[in-house]
Amino acid sequence: MGLRRALLDDLERAAPGDLDFLECAPENWIGLGGLWAERLQALSARYPLTCHGLSLSLGGSAPLDLAFIDQVGAFLRQHNAVLYSEHLSYCSDDGHLYDLLPLPFTDEAVRHTAARIVQVQDRLGRRIAVENVSTYLTPHAAMSELDFTLAVLAEADCDLLLDVNNVYVNATNHGYDAAAFIDGLPAERVVCMHVAGHYDESPQLKIDTHGGPVIDPVWALLRQACARFSPRPTLLERDFNFPPYAELREELAQVRRILQQAPHREAA
Repeated sequence: MGLRRALLDDLERAAPGDLDFLECAPENWIGLGGLWAERLQALSARYPLTCHGLSLSLGGSAPLDLAFIDQVGAFLRQHNAVLYSEHLSYCSDDGHLYDLLPLPFTDEAVRHTAARIVQVQDRLGRRIAVENVSTYLTPHAAMSELDFTLAVLAEADCDLLLDVNNVYVNATNHGYDAAAFIDGLPAERVVCMHVAGHYDESPQLKIDTHGGPVIDPVWALLRQACARFSPRPTLLERDFNFPPYAELREELAQVRRILQQAPHREAA
């Protein structure tokens, strides 16, 4: 489950077996002290913690913020984070743009982004995963999103956090086959998955919001991904419009059922 401050009370009261791990954005917690820090420390002692960054701007043109990367590294060590991931996008120029913006699908962008991922991995002393992001336009597409993703993973020698909802959103918005996208990914790179809800602007436009329940076609893609890769740790993302915890717990139970029913196989 995504660790959001609005859910802290529910997460702290969660019954044994409800949750397998939690995920937080380091940016939302670094530098916080007092009660917030104590509550986070207690939860990270109780559950394995993964970290999902928001502001490295891996595809950006401004220099990487090395001091911030060092802060992230200290945070990961403090909470024994088992995974650190970031977005395959950019989010800053002269300052933060407060959005995850699409990269051009070009050879130059592959080399540029992969080099920055390598720099981050070297600075942290650990592999990271990158997440496929939802997009609504492509600045320049000399290759497909799948080919771009594969090229970055190979060039940077990093892992993939597969956001299944983002595959569904992008397949709708850009007119490609979501199932074929998942089938084209290398199983050995997929270390974690996300599912979430989105907003239907129209039949041809989906907006990734993390503000609603997961829909049946996304559950179906998760089943396909589990069958393709074998089960992977899977996170339910919810950022606002929080329902009663019982509804979130049922979605978590659905994730667990899909993972338990999937065949186990060696990565290929």
